[in-house]
This record gives sequence, C-alpha cells and structure tokens, in this order.
Amino acid sequence: MERFRLDDKVALVTGAGSGIGAAICTAMVEQGARVVVAEIDTARGESVASGLGQAVTFVRTDVTDLASVQHAVSATVARFGRLDVFVNCAGIGFVGNVQETDPADFERLMAVNVRGVFHGSRAAVDQMLSQDPRGGAIINIASVAGQIGVPRRFAYCATKGAVIAMTRQLAVDYVKEGIRCNAICPGTVHSPFVDAYVDRFHSDTREQTIAELHARQPMGRMGRPDEVADLAIYLASDASGFMTGSEIALDGGWTAT
Repeated sequence: MERFRLDDKVALVTGAGSGIGAAICTAMVEQGARVVVAEIDTARGESVASGLGQAVTFVRTDVTDLASVQHAVSATVARFGRLDVFVNCAGIGFVGNVQETDPADFERLMAVNVRGVFHGSRAAVDQMLSQDPRGGAIINIASVAGQIGVPRRFAYCATKGAVIAMTRQLAVDYVKEGIRCNAICPGTVHSPFVDAYVDRFHSDTREQTIAELHARQPMGRMGRPDEVADLAIYLASDASGFMTGSEIALDGGWTAT
C-alpha cells in the first residue's frame, strides 16, 4: 500500500492490547508510523508493543479517566515529538434489551464507549491544535450497531450511535483547523472482543452463536481485524485528505440488506 504510507506520522491507539486495536498498531508500523499502544491491560499492551519493535511504545491508559488519556498523549509527544493520528478503539460490549440492562451495565458501557471517545477526542484535539504544523486525523471505531437496530443490543447500540454523532461534530467543528475525523463502522469482526461476549452471554450455545454471527453478514462470515486495520490506514494517510465526518460501514453487506 505505497499510496497509504504513514512515514513520519505518530499515532496513538486506545484499546490496542488485542483484536482490532492490535491489528491497527501492526498495520501502522508496517506503513512507517511510530505508534503508542494505549491499553488498560498492562500485560496485553506490553505484549503488543514488544512485538512491534523500536517504533512502538506502551502507555497504560484508562479511557474512562481524562487525566489518564491526557497523560498518554503527553507521553506520546515526549517520546515522538507530536501526534498525527488518534484512534479511539477501546470499547466493551453487552447483550440485553432495555429490560435486561441494569443501570450499572448501561453506565459502564457509557463510561468506556462514549466518555472514552470524548476523553480521547478532547486530548487529541488539544494536542493537534497546539503543535506545529497543527492538525491531524482522529479515527473512531464505531459499529453498524450505531446505524441500525440489532436485537438485544440496547446499550451497545446507544453508545455506538453516540460515537457516530461525535464523529460528525468533531469533523464540523475542526475542519478549518486541519483536523479530520471519521468513523469506521464494522459489522461483526471475529476478535477477542466477540469471543469474550459470546463466552459471557452465550456460553451454553457457543458454537451455534458463532455460526449465527458468521451468517448474519451476507458474505457469510465475520470480518477480520486486519480488514478494519486496512481501512484505518487509509483514513490515517494523506490519501484520505478530502474525507471527514464520514461513517463507513465495513460489514460484509449487512447494512445493505
């Protein structure tokens, strides 16, 4: 992908200890970027960072805490000099309709999936406006669950809809300041994220549930983390310089049906 090189760019990826976040880090390093793995799980974050060489460092980050995210950005600038790309990838899931969703579950999803994106965007924008040259790209990992209704995903759909709305606002508010913001809306991607909620909510029907998750995409399979990472590379690169405020479905045709 020579057109989408990220040479001399510095990126920070939250939720980068596994799955989509780890795949994005790997792809960005392959395209020449220097990368900060921002992850709350120290063992996972250090494992990803250590496997990617000297162009990568790990910073333990709790996206529910603004000060923690600000520290991660400061550490990025201290190590690499600036911040060109910020990927809001950290997220959690929950299965349940409105009656099955306890207030504590709803608040937890809001804290990670919504406040986490707010904190990341706030810290990223502050840095991108203060550096020289100013500007950068923010990439939010949303979901098709923010675009359509998905059975028994009440809280999750609410949070991902909020991520898409924040994406549009960031794009509108900072387009004149050299900051672009776009959202990737994956369908179901087979990753540790999916395995974890299947184990939690469908442990008694695991194989059947996995088969159903493959089948609900018209292509007949779940996506792969590297496929999301490839789109993130485009959005991080100068090749996407005319794109901002977009919500891009990457879903095997799910939302087309």
